[in-house]
Amino acid sequence: MKRSELTEFAVEEEGFKLKIRRGVNGTPIVSQGRASNPPFLLSGEAALMPANQQLQPPVSSTPAKDKDEPGVVYVKSPMVGTFYRSPSPESKPFVEVDAKITETSVVCIIEAMKIMNEIQAEVKGTVVELLVENGQPVEYGQRLFKVKQG
Repeated sequence: MKRSELTEFAVEEEGFKLKIRRGVNGTPIVSQGRASNPPFLLSGEAALMPANQQLQPPVSSTPAKDKDEPGVVYVKSPMVGTFYRSPSPESKPFVEVDAKITETSVVCIIEAMKIMNEIQAEVKGTVVELLVENGQPVEYGQRLFKVKQG
């Protein structure tokens, strides 16, 4: 991207959406759409992933065990990586408690394989609780934010 002086690249095809843009200091930032698969799978790499992660859409934000709290949903990690609340250490966090969010609001970054992936909320509501500390490793499907719908 630097060599071609590109700052942003986006592609969308058959429910797969990928957007790459150069962030601070030229660091790539990857955004995935709702129906996208894990980014940058190389041939044979899918076979190394656990069966429950192989090319499936993100985990639903309202599993059966969450129904005990009506109107509450969770933003979950769509991948394994390191959780960051802001785009850089000097920047403000993407969201705080009591922040209003929409389905397309970027709520955090998860670093995976030196790629910074912007994570969208995919739910509309108000952030009630932050469930992960900045710089903490996260698992696929792990709860990141508790959100009150509405």
